[in-house]
Amino acid sequence: MTQDICVIVPTIREYECMRSYFENARQHGFDLDRLFVVLVTEDFCDTDSMRDLLAAEDVAGAVFDGAAREQWYDDHDIGEYDHLVPAASHAQTSFGLLYMWARDFEYGVFIDDDTLPHDEWDFFGRHLENLHHEGPVESVSSDERWVNVLYQSDSALYPRGYPYAAMDETTTTERAETDHVVASQGLWTNVPDLDAVRILMDGDLRGQAQTRTETADFDRDFVAAEGDYLTVCSMNLAFRREVIPAFYQFPMDDNAWDVGRFDDIWSGVVLKRAADVVGGDIYNGAPLCEHNKAPRSTFDDLANEVAGLELNEHFWEEVAAADPAAETYVGVAEAVGRRLADGEYDSYNNGAFLNECGEYLLDWVACLDALADREIAAAAGD
Repeated sequence: MTQDICVIVPTIREYECMRSYFENARQHGFDLDRLFVVLVTEDFCDTDSMRDLLAAEDVAGAVFDGAAREQWYDDHDIGEYDHLVPAASHAQTSFGLLYMWARDFEYGVFIDDDTLPHDEWDFFGRHLENLHHEGPVESVSSDERWVNVLYQSDSALYPRGYPYAAMDETTTTERAETDHVVASQGLWTNVPDLDAVRILMDGDLRGQAQTRTETADFDRDFVAAEGDYLTVCSMNLAFRREVIPAFYQFPMDDNAWDVGRFDDIWSGVVLKRAADVVGGDIYNGAPLCEHNKAPRSTFDDLANEVAGLELNEHFWEEVAAADPAAETYVGVAEAVGRRLADGEYDSYNNGAFLNECGEYLLDWVACLDALADREIAAAAGD
């Protein structure tokens, strides 16, 4: 079987969780030969043990710490773009996207190292089934143009990245047809994916939540209607190769404004806009994962998030207002990049970070072009 799935895992400690995902595949008869696992880590981590895990599980893959990433950039002649992947940040998943783009993978899967699969679902198989779904599905919209991915729950929780101004929305649902799913977002039980303000409001000082989610909170799969946005969390996500130009994980943590924690949220906003323009859907629901977020100070998370909270209220509006010249993922990425790079955001706290994000998004597209040109040249040389 051809390796057609690139599994991207940012990790500095709990990489052993991958044994559970491999065992889930075996139990459900999923062919592990289809996977290539990219563990994105740091120089201070035990990379030898990570390689030993992959070898012991007989799963193909590679481990990239900081030094290995720099070597990879040099080997592929894209050293001028190494700023796109920030140091010591969850946004290093962007490196996995670059690796996937440079090779012939049809699908990508993001997995966070503090998750475990649910036994009742064939984790990889269900994601692929979702990506190939054609037919009826519940379509959700709201009068605020935002869909709460927890709308089925009685908990009244809002996920990390959901704009505060879009709360108290009126949600409507209808049956719709979908014929091209471009991303499959699996949701999560146990610790919900909340921001620090909402965790504090839930009465938890350890970075988790007093209110937990259960399988019953996710009764059915759904898509967000065209023109509506939703939070996209990369802890449990599969996607098609085609979306990568409009799926850059924005450069959090390692920036002059100390903005963090919005890499997957903002990339999801751009992805949803691009999917609407190109003609595609983000499918949400199963397979669920168990999110076992380690205890940590909620105030530490708040310190990491507060620099970007105001920007998050307006980022999606800028994305929605961008006017792509071409109905392609590249076209949307370039339009959003130009709008952000040229925008006037002095009235926002840390508004200049949006300008930098626009510049980086344009560099992202250029980097993908450079990688594609290199692969074409290499193929011609063969």
